[in-house]
Amino acid sequence: MKTILVSLLALCVTAGVTPAQSAGPVKNPVATSVRNFMPRFQKNILAALDTMPADKYGYKPTPDQMSFAHLAIHIAESNNGMCSKLADVPAPKVEELKETDSKDKLVAAAKASFEFCSASLANLDDSKMGDTLDFFGHLQGPRAMAAFYLVGGWSDHYGAAAMYLRLNGLLPPTAQPKK
Repeated sequence: MKTILVSLLALCVTAGVTPAQSAGPVKNPVATSVRNFMPRFQKNILAALDTMPADKYGYKPTPDQMSFAHLAIHIAESNNGMCSKLADVPAPKVEELKETDSKDKLVAAAKASFEFCSASLANLDDSKMGDTLDFFGHLQGPRAMAAFYLVGGWSDHYGAAAMYLRLNGLLPPTAQPKK
């Protein structure tokens, strides 16, 4: 239990939210928390995608790992899919992305996916968080689980992008000196 509390506190601090900021009860705490996490992750993920040079988008740390381009595609697809599930709205119709697509196209797709998430999550409330959803074609759980997958995915995606940047001698956005 202590590990869970420490992890949640660390996640709040990472997102720029501290327990002291919630002076009273919050209406729709799950939906509000997801929306509060999004701006920081959006900023850092998009900055990481932008930091990687276009000629390094094919980079793979090992032959069995995904390329940086694949990570960018995964971020866009994950955002579109998870925000669609979470908000119970149709995912946007988008052109299929390929690892050979340009950096500009992949960054634009990731940016559009965050814009979709922002719009779809704007009216999200906690009244349906207990509804059962299908995830990934084989897993069922409450809608609140989608919120955890979404925020956890953002953290995981940024961590992966940061690792790829460091392996190429580049500082990830959160490690760069303040200007």
